[in-house]
Amino acid sequence: MNLVLRGSFMKHVESVKRTLVLLLGFVGLVMQTAVYALFWFRTYYPIVSADRISQDGYYLGYGLKLYFRGHLLILGIYFILLLFFSNTYGGLKIGYLRPMDVFFSQIFALFMVNFISYFQLSLLRNWLVPAMPIVEIFFLQLLISFLWAYATNALYMAIFKPRELLLISGIYPVDDITHKFNSRRDKYHIAKSMNISEGIEKVYKECLGNYDGVIIWDVPSEYRNGLVKYCYGRNIRIYVMPKITDVLLKGSDQLHLFDTPVLLLREYAIKVEQRALKRIIDIIIALVAIVVFSPTMLVTAIVIKAYDGGPVLYKQIRCTKNRKQFKIMKFRSMRVDAEKDGVARLASKNDSRITPVGKFIRACRIDELPQLFNILAGDMSFIGPRPERPEIIEQYLEEMPEFAFRMKVKAGLAGYAQVYGKYNTTPYDKLKLDLTYIENYSIWLDIKLMLLTVKILFTPDSTEGVDENQITAQKN
Repeated sequence: MNLVLRGSFMKHVESVKRTLVLLLGFVGLVMQTAVYALFWFRTYYPIVSADRISQDGYYLGYGLKLYFRGHLLILGIYFILLLFFSNTYGGLKIGYLRPMDVFFSQIFALFMVNFISYFQLSLLRNWLVPAMPIVEIFFLQLLISFLWAYATNALYMAIFKPRELLLISGIYPVDDITHKFNSRRDKYHIAKSMNISEGIEKVYKECLGNYDGVIIWDVPSEYRNGLVKYCYGRNIRIYVMPKITDVLLKGSDQLHLFDTPVLLLREYAIKVEQRALKRIIDIIIALVAIVVFSPTMLVTAIVIKAYDGGPVLYKQIRCTKNRKQFKIMKFRSMRVDAEKDGVARLASKNDSRITPVGKFIRACRIDELPQLFNILAGDMSFIGPRPERPEIIEQYLEEMPEFAFRMKVKAGLAGYAQVYGKYNTTPYDKLKLDLTYIENYSIWLDIKLMLLTVKILFTPDSTEGVDENQITAQKN
């Protein structure tokens, strides 16, 4: 009975928590929309509704006259756009993300919505409207968003204390997963750690302790499956670190052979029509991006050449789909003699080989822009696993034979592992992220990752190099 009551209580707490998060997020969106409404009625609607008169006094046309439903439609469109981009960038994840991360996500959401709304207003006017009011809207919303992010986080943390967790591990060290959970002490507290070698019965008994959840970290399958069933049957929250097989099965199709459920893993996760549409999108966006960023690329090339007189571009052999080799192009960010010993290695923190110019273009991801031409040539896609060097692939394959799975699709300029990981995320974790993308592919997922890629361009730790002692080929 205690287990039943405990499960019922936890379910109630989670319902209250979810309701509070949704309510706080909704109130935040309403406040942001109210700011836009203020400027709409005070500034933009008078402009849109005014009859157009030329400087010479000629009558150019009627203004747009709206009634109550028309105004409601304008504000409703703004609210829906704000909801979409806030949800996409994580601006509604109150309590889940740090308040600064929520605010940072809201910056991108508000920018995208106001950018679109400005041109929407210009279409209503049939001419460009003044831009300064939309800038004022943006900065006023940023102020509200900053205060709201910290106020809601404080309220959330005051009501919901960090979860007390039991960590159950296998044969591998727990330092990595402990560090990650401890980085969010406001949400999690690992109260106790146990190893499966202490005995499965002892572990089962400990799971019934006064914990809010159990972390299952790299526990062998013969123990893990029973442990998951045991906790699930007793309404105990479980955090499971998936293995490669789990990631693959998660993306499988569910079939029914008469009355028997069957999971289907396809040899080609991305269908032929999806590949064709993906290629068309790549070509269109690459052409547009080359035109838009051509001034940036020209200035970058001049600065690199002026700094040390070396080559502007850095070409390197990388592998794409089916380990096909191609020459990837980047703006050179390291010294000309960076790899004079011929040894391939990842950039490290404070790497002395990186030039001052290189530090800037790497931080802003400008060094990646020449890869737009690789995309046009068909060697790469916009979204996909990042291409690796043949030598590094061989190193990874020695420790992780499953690393070959990520080369079932074309390499990408950005990918799932870049959006949800960091430069110094271990290869095993990056592999799981890349396989998550491959096995759950959709055009919408590509679009979402493109939007999120804009955000990570401004995230410093996404370009952080590997630690000197970090294992770069790790299998768990």
